[in-house]
Amino acid sequence: MSVTKSVCIMGVTGSIGKSTAEVILAHPDRFRVDAVTAYRNVPELASMAVSLGASFAVIADETLYEDLKRALAGTGIVAAAGENALIEAAERPSDIVIAGIVGSAGLRATLAAIRRGAIIGLANKETLVCAGELMMDDVKRYNATLIPVDSEHSAIFQVLEDNALDRIDRILLTASGGPFRTWSRDDMAGVTREQALAHPNWSMGAKISIDSATMMNKGLELIEACRLFPVEQNRIEILVHPQSVIHSMVEYADGSVLAQLGTPDMRTPIAYALGWPERLSLSLPRLDFTAIGQFSFESPDEVRFPALRLAREALRTGGTLPIVLNAANELAVAAFLDRRIGFLQITELVEAVMAAHPSEILTDIDHVFATDILARRWTEDMIAGLCH
Repeated sequence: MSVTKSVCIMGVTGSIGKSTAEVILAHPDRFRVDAVTAYRNVPELASMAVSLGASFAVIADETLYEDLKRALAGTGIVAAAGENALIEAAERPSDIVIAGIVGSAGLRATLAAIRRGAIIGLANKETLVCAGELMMDDVKRYNATLIPVDSEHSAIFQVLEDNALDRIDRILLTASGGPFRTWSRDDMAGVTREQALAHPNWSMGAKISIDSATMMNKGLELIEACRLFPVEQNRIEILVHPQSVIHSMVEYADGSVLAQLGTPDMRTPIAYALGWPERLSLSLPRLDFTAIGQFSFESPDEVRFPALRLAREALRTGGTLPIVLNAANELAVAAFLDRRIGFLQITELVEAVMAAHPSEILTDIDHVFATDILARRWTEDMIAGLCH
């Protein structure tokens, strides 16, 4: 009989956190939730903490501590708030930490989990983009285990033969192409918030949906893949696969290509991370190959989707430039969601901020945060200039 595992869910009110909760509630004999965290949504955090039977709940916004404490009164669940409390949640002795906080905000907590040697289901690609080399050094130093939750990286993780990186010719990272795969640049100039949020295949949070629409999500995943699976950048290819059934592929030295296929549902890679090295049963629709009929593939267009070119530039240059890329993109996406800038201006802003920032050799984690703050300041200034 499998041992019950304790779990910490970082970002429980987001799309990854909610999907994680669904998987856990479907296997109550396999998991016990120790800690849950959220950014500002007190009612939903309190509700999920109770339904999951958590012991510890953290709201990131310190001003909401009293609200959370009142919401959890009489439940026996300990309430806490602020970044130190997020780190405390990650440092508690849970078996698995699901790192689902969106953006660079999840970096310190993820590092705290790594430094206690935990198993981390990593859904926060931005942490590897910003501090990948530092993080992977700590993974080795503290004997932690990173299991990617992004569907593409989970697919690669699942088909790697004994982590045989020396026998790999290519990693093929698939992309849906997003809702504007066939649109011209002129057509995309008028894209609305609602159109950009309407992904054709996946149900995701707002930020990642916009990243998918600009294809920045795939650029960030390219950087993440280079951190997780250390092969040369030119051996990782992006391949547009509109059906989103083949989640990624690995080509070996003998020409064999192994692929992981499945329905486009984030509960599958989440369940794999939770159950690893076992597989959990899931009541999800199975693939109907006759209904699918055929798979199609296309090369990505870096002219219509310059985010891919910018990500490759950041990866090639290294140092602090990936941090600048990520920070500028986070603020530009937020500005688009707030209807302050247009769709095409997202990547235009990112490119402008990258051009204004001379990349530096990354020294330590404090350098990561200092660069992040500076890049955000520059981006906000540029957005303000566009809005007036």
